[in-house]
Amino acid sequence: MISQPQARGYIVYLTLLAGFILTTMPLPEWVAAYRPQWVALILVYWCMALPERIGVGIGWTSGLLLDVFTGTLLGQHAMGFSVIAYIMLKLHLRVRVMPLLQQVFTIFVLLLVERLLALWSTGVAGYPTPSLWYWITPILGAFLWPWVYIVLRDIRRRFRIT
Repeated sequence: MISQPQARGYIVYLTLLAGFILTTMPLPEWVAAYRPQWVALILVYWCMALPERIGVGIGWTSGLLLDVFTGTLLGQHAMGFSVIAYIMLKLHLRVRVMPLLQQVFTIFVLLLVERLLALWSTGVAGYPTPSLWYWITPILGAFLWPWVYIVLRDIRRRFRIT
């Protein structure tokens, strides 16, 4: 017999799917540079909330899928998501007890690490250096973190995902 938490585990993957949809949704060219790192934010939340179920493997898989969906360098997001999932798994007990405003700084650093790894991988592949607008997405993601946290926490509580 399947226990209730495992039977409701599909909710985690549905939220990641929502992140993929928000990331690949077409936007006007002037707004596309400001697109937050939705999948990374959702992945970080689930690594913090369910560290025994969501980890580096899910981070790598979701990053690889995001690479395929967005047409970026294969492995670029996979490497970044794996690293931030690993860091969050190591720090999840500390971050969970922080007030929400202190979590914002931690999330900013994690999103910045993901961006730095993506920049490094594109630089190694010989792509040109992006403009300074490239660095706005970790800032926007940090500002969005309280809302992402509250929405995903409410989803986790409503569906009793443990």
